[in-house]
Amino acid sequence: MTINVRPARTAAEEAIAAALEASISAEAGQGRIPEIRRAARDAFLANGLPSRRVEEWKYTDLRAAIRDVPNRAPAQGAVEEAEAAALVPAVPNAARILFVNGVLSRAGSDFAALSDGVTALPLESAIAAGDPLADRINALSPSRYDGPLALNTGFLGEGVALRVDAGVKAARPVHIAHAFPGAEAVSGFTRTVVVVGAGAEVTLVETFAGRDGVAYQSNHAVELVVGDGAIVNLVRIQEEGDAAFHFGTLMLELGREAKLNLFALAQGAALARYNVYGRFEGTGAHAGIRGATLARGRQHSDTTLVIDHAVAHGESRELFKTVLADDAHGVFQGKIVVRRAAQKTDGRMMSQALLLSDRAEMDNKPELEIFADDVQCGHGATAGALDRSMLFYLRSRGLPEKEAEMLLIQAFLGEAVEYVEDADLRDVLIERISGWLEKRVV
Repeated sequence: MTINVRPARTAAEEAIAAALEASISAEAGQGRIPEIRRAARDAFLANGLPSRRVEEWKYTDLRAAIRDVPNRAPAQGAVEEAEAAALVPAVPNAARILFVNGVLSRAGSDFAALSDGVTALPLESAIAAGDPLADRINALSPSRYDGPLALNTGFLGEGVALRVDAGVKAARPVHIAHAFPGAEAVSGFTRTVVVVGAGAEVTLVETFAGRDGVAYQSNHAVELVVGDGAIVNLVRIQEEGDAAFHFGTLMLELGREAKLNLFALAQGAALARYNVYGRFEGTGAHAGIRGATLARGRQHSDTTLVIDHAVAHGESRELFKTVLADDAHGVFQGKIVVRRAAQKTDGRMMSQALLLSDRAEMDNKPELEIFADDVQCGHGATAGALDRSMLFYLRSRGLPEKEAEMLLIQAFLGEAVEYVEDADLRDVLIERISGWLEKRVV
């Protein structure tokens, strides 16, 4: 006889369950979307918030961390939209789609500026119109339970559906901006669905920003389908307020000879977790997934990847750099899965961390799970302090210690940033990183 012992729900879990029930009960009609939402609710009721008992959440215990869940925000006014726009980083030449406190701002978005061949619809409009993009919702969800993703799906509503027609080379980046400008803590559950047609190319930029001192919760998920021979350049900048909780999920499917170049910068939030679920569905595809995390104070930042090679001749490269100061805690978990049919797979994963304080902590957990016999795969992880000899050399040239540290840290992070091919976006990233470092000098 098997006895399943489930701990009693926390107050936060009870509040979330009640809010999910109320939200789903208020939804009219039948069909696929209500079914998806109810399934997510049921999964949450069965599993709750993930804790250390779950291997994937060993280093980020949400059950202990989340004490309450703010209400979802109502529609925004013009003042809040103006404040949100001021928080959002400028992205040169981009067409912007703006979410304020988790609600799509039609006034703050510029759908008309999208390149020819690029179509964007508010998610609720895509669902109401029966657009094929709506059929992609939840199509790439992982089979294993993911607490934040279950909440994102259970509260599904606000978001955007984006299509890039086959063969189109989008002239302008699409900037999907999320901002929390208010003084009141709220929750935002947003989703982006993107389908990039065969042979197309597009640059997507996601940014997340909010006011310091406000304990809002931002939960965003992306479902991205990269068609055969298509190229997607994705840059993500997470700069939430210092009291915020941030949960991000990328679900990715790569077609034959498709290419993804992803760079993720994380330097905000009291607690942040970014999950990437990538799957190779076509031969000859390439995924380059890189990132940089900068954390200080008592910030906790977690990046977790699962890259699944399901077919042959796939190539994946993951490189993540982490800089931790004060009492910050960094987590990197990366798994490359190579299935039996995925012969000739080439996968490489590396996580490197710089600890600027004796109290900072880094947990690295790279993994390989290989079922094919003709592959090249490897992983590595390092954590250590700044090179004292290089620091001494720079100080002997007259540089103050903090500025010498800044130069070395920039060089350390530059090894990952250099993979961003777009010079304008690379400059934006360098500016954001420099801003973080300069605050340490003052």
